[in-house]
Amino acid sequence: MNIDDMLKEGPSLTLDPFGEGEKKGDLTGDSGKEPAVFEEEKYLTEEEKKQVETFVDQIKLQDTVSILQYGAGVQHKMADFSAGTLDKVKTKDLGEVGDLLGGVVSELRHFNEEEPKGIGGFFKKRAAKVESMRLRYDKAEHNIDKVAKTLEGHQVRLMKDSALLDQLYDLNKMYFRELNMYILAGKKKLRLAETEELPALQKKAEETGLAEDAQAVSDMQGMINRFEKKIHDLELTRMVSLQMAPQIRMIQSSNITMSEKIQTTLTSTIPLWKSQMVIALGLEHSKEAAEAQRRVTDLTNELLRQNAEKLQMATVETARQSERGIVDMETLVNTNEKLIATIDEVLKIQREGRQKRMEAEGRLSELEQELKLKLLEKR
Repeated sequence: MNIDDMLKEGPSLTLDPFGEGEKKGDLTGDSGKEPAVFEEEKYLTEEEKKQVETFVDQIKLQDTVSILQYGAGVQHKMADFSAGTLDKVKTKDLGEVGDLLGGVVSELRHFNEEEPKGIGGFFKKRAAKVESMRLRYDKAEHNIDKVAKTLEGHQVRLMKDSALLDQLYDLNKMYFRELNMYILAGKKKLRLAETEELPALQKKAEETGLAEDAQAVSDMQGMINRFEKKIHDLELTRMVSLQMAPQIRMIQSSNITMSEKIQTTLTSTIPLWKSQMVIALGLEHSKEAAEAQRRVTDLTNELLRQNAEKLQMATVETARQSERGIVDMETLVNTNEKLIATIDEVLKIQREGRQKRMEAEGRLSELEQELKLKLLEKR
């Protein structure tokens, strides 16, 4: 029987929890006895109270088997319920998601790191850096999508678990009411046994003095004692059910909180991660464009300065050359000085030559005379 069918059936009382005899008390019957005031009555509806009153008359303390099985059905269901609750709500450990998120956070931390400085960083091309960032972005985006898909699966599981916990909570509440009905019926039966049945047996034993009547009194006292223990066991089971309610709500609250966090991560955090990575990539492109523009500007300014210097030099030189004559005055002065020096040197050489010729003529005359004299000598 599934949870919905169990909830539709509602709480019921039976002396034969395992289906060997009559399963249910008459819901419409009424013992007609004076209502008792017990703590358990505040948890029950009027219809359930009537069912308890009818059930009290069916409890036979002398029936050892029925007393042994009294409330055993609901105890058995509570035991199965307590053991099966965690099996039905298997919320997967989010450690896997935590590891994935940790890896993505690590990649995001390194996403905007600068290239290494020094010789290695100096020779890295900007285009290579942008490409490296794009590769890191693709890897991070893949991991983020993987995390998102895993989180969506966990969220669906958590939502299903939350719905199942609602059903389990209602089922536990039904078991709690059913336990209260058994406990209330048992207490009412104990009150009747202690105030009516036992005194009647004691009176009979006193009147007859028979051993069998005295044994009947002892048996009744033993049955009352065992039934009190059975009621106490049911009260302990009820305490388990009472504690189960907040435990179910705590698990459900944790699931809902985790589901909300997952929803926030899916709708806010992950899109924010992606947008920030896109912005970082765009900023890197802008930085690259700005760097290129700076280089163009620096080159333009350098060309302008070089051309200005060349223009200045060419203009000044042209002006200087345009103002010069065909022959520089310095050249004319130098040429004139050289010419005068040359003339002076030529004149000097001519004077010396003339002087030497005159001296040579005189010497030639002497030599000629000497030769004549020599020829006239007598032999």
